[in-house]
Amino acid sequence: MDYSCNSSSVSLWEPSPTKQTKMDKLRDIINDKYGVNLETYKDFHRWSCDNYAEFWEEIWKFTNVVHSLTYDKVIDKSKGIADIPEWFHGSRLNFAENLLRYRDDRIAICATGESGKKITKKTYSELYQSVSLYAAAMNKMGIKKGDRVVGYIANCCEAVEAMLAAASIGAVWSSTSPDFGVRGVLDRFIQIQPKLIFSINAVHYNGKIHNHLEKLEQVVQGLPDLEKVVVIPFVPEASCDISHIKNSCLLDNFLATGIEEEKIPELKFEQVPFNHPLFIMYSSGTTGAPKCIVHSVGGTLMKHLEEHLIQSDMEREDVMLYYTTVGWMMWNWQVSALAVGATIVLYDGSPLVPHANILWDLVDELGITILGTSAKWLAVMEERNLKPGSTHKLQRLKMILSTGSPLMPRSYDYVYKEIKNNILLGSISGGTDIIACFLGQTWKLPVYHGEIQGCILGCDMQAFGEDGNPVYDNRGELVCLKPFPSMPVYFWNDPDNVKYKKAYFSMYPGVWAHADFCIIKQDTGGIVMLGRSDGTLNPNGVRFGSAEIYNVVEAFKEIQDSICVAQRSRAGEEERVVLFLKLADDIEFTQDLVTMVQAAIRNSLSARHVPSKILPITDIPYTISGKKVEVAVKQAIMGLDVVQKGALKNPESLDLYRNIPELQNF
Repeated sequence: MDYSCNSSSVSLWEPSPTKQTKMDKLRDIINDKYGVNLETYKDFHRWSCDNYAEFWEEIWKFTNVVHSLTYDKVIDKSKGIADIPEWFHGSRLNFAENLLRYRDDRIAICATGESGKKITKKTYSELYQSVSLYAAAMNKMGIKKGDRVVGYIANCCEAVEAMLAAASIGAVWSSTSPDFGVRGVLDRFIQIQPKLIFSINAVHYNGKIHNHLEKLEQVVQGLPDLEKVVVIPFVPEASCDISHIKNSCLLDNFLATGIEEEKIPELKFEQVPFNHPLFIMYSSGTTGAPKCIVHSVGGTLMKHLEEHLIQSDMEREDVMLYYTTVGWMMWNWQVSALAVGATIVLYDGSPLVPHANILWDLVDELGITILGTSAKWLAVMEERNLKPGSTHKLQRLKMILSTGSPLMPRSYDYVYKEIKNNILLGSISGGTDIIACFLGQTWKLPVYHGEIQGCILGCDMQAFGEDGNPVYDNRGELVCLKPFPSMPVYFWNDPDNVKYKKAYFSMYPGVWAHADFCIIKQDTGGIVMLGRSDGTLNPNGVRFGSAEIYNVVEAFKEIQDSICVAQRSRAGEEERVVLFLKLADDIEFTQDLVTMVQAAIRNSLSARHVPSKILPITDIPYTISGKKVEVAVKQAIMGLDVVQKGALKNPESLDLYRNIPELQNF
């Protein structure tokens, strides 16, 4: 196998013709019931979009959604996607009840992190008891259906338990990670007025202990509706003095309030409508106040069940680690695997500390079968010349998932050469807006170099050109034509859905535009992601995505990272592309390097893709969930203030982009 080949016609992995999956079983059921003959994934996908009401009804049945009342109608098909139709009208269910359907002695959660502490393991039976206790304490303090419960918290068992307890009551959960700054947290939470917050005393990150209580105190002061602050002594060796934080108590003291007559009250699952709010997620907030995106109990559950059970073919024997924080929708996505009865692994801290092989060590130690990560982490593995396939057994590992940003073609080569050659590499794409995926993994399609395998079942995706017509083998806007269950039910404080409709339906009437730029390949059906279209580059009327530049530039060993943005002229009549290069250690920025980069872009793409300016930079801004922040850089080079710095992992880096002499007088 020539893994260095860039031709999309050469597959890196092929599906087994004999492997029978849950997708096959579901397809057989549909063939028999509806008198159709769906043979290929393409056939099945087309049917699932053309018959979306029937498809999602079959998902409801196949995945055994736990419910107290069934539906009287799946969906009103007279309403289009822009009408935000209601799903499974009349049904009553509870999200936590579905995730806690198993109550045996199999391991539900393994929790660990860079601190080196012993791995904490919790069975499904123990998890059920813990959630019962959390819910009892919440009931005691008066948390009711619809109240907001939030976490400013590490990726730990307690975060999962608190979320499930809130969901069991019918309350709404929202969370951010400890690396969010005070302003970033308040920009989000102040809009939703939570009654209860769970937090921690400190965290380990990059080999250091970072005290969290000072930030927590400021957040609490900015949230006047908070009635209780529960602090988890997450780092025992750090201070846990909470006397200066109003309405605060330690976790054990809070949980003790739920015990009645030395017993934990029975866990009761509040039955709510399908579209009852479950999670509040947030837009990145890099260009304005974060939008509060409300996701439903039923929509989240159904979409996650389809992606775990049907797309990934998960079993109870699976062990999944997705490297994430509680501030990224992949945390919510991973936790839903509890509904399958599988084991989830929570890792808190840097994935490179105490050493860069720490996650691979866990793959071996815990028998991880599905490893989820970001495209950036895989690139770092390659940069460090790590070869996990040689240093680790990786015996049970069968799938690697990557998201957060487009997965570079060279990373496909790296995975199959240096990690495992018979693994399913699933580049997946969706996001906070849908708390799920539009594009992603399947055991029924090949993996081609640089391409996402295909569209997820039930997601009717196209790439639209500027004229609103589908394009193939050409750049276009990723759009969805038909309703799907995990559409947001509404935005918080947006009573007439004005912000909602502007966010998704203003570009093409009646069509969901996802603000991603992509190419849908006609021959393979695969998708090449090209970056966010709201950061689209458009010099001289030629539109292209930043990821096209990154695919070329970051193949250079001399270049550690890069960011590419558009700069508008002061008169507003012209636009040019500026490329910033963060160089590898001990590499100097020279004209020879610039010439090489220009030649590579010209040869790989076109002369029109070559940036007008190529400049060195020492740091590149990322969101806390690991995405490059091109829009913020664009604002910084224009001299504008980037208000929502709380969404950034390294906000100080933006100062590097201000008053750059080479960018003046344009």
